[in-house]
Amino acid sequence: MGFATWKDKHHDLWQFVMFNILCNISTISRFMLVWIGTAVFVSGMGLTQPFKLLIFDYSSTTSNGIGGFFTFLIAESLAQVVNFLVQIKFVFKTDNSFREAAIRYAVLAVVIVVMNLMLPGYVTSFCQGTLELDAELASTASSIVNTLAAVIISYPTLKFWVMPDAKETSENDAAAKRAAV
Repeated sequence: MGFATWKDKHHDLWQFVMFNILCNISTISRFMLVWIGTAVFVSGMGLTQPFKLLIFDYSSTTSNGIGGFFTFLIAESLAQVVNFLVQIKFVFKTDNSFREAAIRYAVLAVVIVVMNLMLPGYVTSFCQGTLELDAELASTASSIVNTLAAVIISYPTLKFWVMPDAKETSENDAAAKRAAV
C-alpha cells in the first residue's frame, strides 16, 4: 500500500497528525514575534511600566509591563492568524464559508488564549501544593496540561464546527433528516 492510499484510508488520523505538525508553524511565528516585540517595545522603547487589565497582569517587575502586554497581544494575534490560514488551507481544506470559519476561529482562539492564561496558575499550584513538586517540574506539568487541553479542545472544534467539510456536513444533515422521518 502506497502512502497516498494509506492517507486516503486513514484520512482522520492523517488530518490529526497534520494538525499537530502544522500547529508548529504558528508556534514558531509566535516565538519570532515575541523576540521582535520584546526587542522593540521593551528594550528599544523602554515600555516597562506596570500594566494590569482584566485577566492580563503585567504588573510585576519581571513581566516587562505594557511592552510585555503589547508583545503578547501582537504575537498571539498574528500567530492565531497564521494558524487559521495553515489549518484551513493545508489540514481541513474546507470548502465552507471563509468568513464564517474566520469568525468561529476567532471565538475558539479567544477561548484557548483565556484558558492558556488561566490554567497554568491552577495546575502549578496543584502540582506544588498537593503533589509537592518543585517549581521546575510544576511548570513543566503545567505546560504539558496546557498543551494537551488546547489540542483536546481545538482539534475537534476545528474539525466539526469551525472548518467542517461541506460534503460531510451535507451528508450528515441528510442522514439526520432521514432519521427524523
